Amino acid sequence: MTADIRADREALLVELVDEHGLATGARSVAEAHRPPGQLHRAFSVLLYDLSGRVLLQRRAAVKTRFPQRWSNTCCGHPAPGQDPADAAVIRLAEELSLTAAQLTEAGIYRYRAADPCGDQVEHEWDHVLVGVISDGAPRPDPAEVSECAWADPVELLGHISAAPDTFTPWLRGVLDIATRTADFTASGSSGAARSADPSASDGPHAEPRDPAARRAAR
Repeated sequence: MTADIRADREALLVELVDEHGLATGARSVAEAHRPPGQLHRAFSVLLYDLSGRVLLQRRAAVKTRFPQRWSNTCCGHPAPGQDPADAAVIRLAEELSLTAAQLTEAGIYRYRAADPCGDQVEHEWDHVLVGVISDGAPRPDPAEVSECAWADPVELLGHISAAPDTFTPWLRGVLDIATRTADFTASGSSGAARSADPSASDGPHAEPRDPAARRAAR
């Protein structure tokens, strides 16, 4: 990815939100990630295969925040007023040339994380989106993703605990939200939703999906 392309992405607008996830305005990506970080809307996608493994990506070395770390399938920011799932479909195609038949919102992960390698802070109201893919291999854009791998979710949690700096700081929370909210079986169908206990303001917590209410707030 050239410096010009990175600069263009940093100039895109993201949607600022309050502590309830309601839109309060917009800032550029660069402005929203300057310390101490402004809370803004984001999405994190976890795609599963039919055996229940999750697809991970390793972020490219040229990424502005948390480069070369393993993370969930795809991340990004919806434009102000854009539905997170719609934005996620676009990013999946751009980064990995993948299409998910359906993305389901599993909950919200609110977190703050400072990148130790630079002057950048993630402070996100993160919509966790899950889906199942039955065929097709990812074809990563090398400007965004250096490599991909499939991982067993339980084994992945162990790897994150053993070597946290190898992974993005939001991966564990995203994985927790996804796995406690829905079961993915060998048939590729999602099971009944489980209840989730909300945690502290900057920790993982599940929010009921209410797209109509969210659109009305924008």
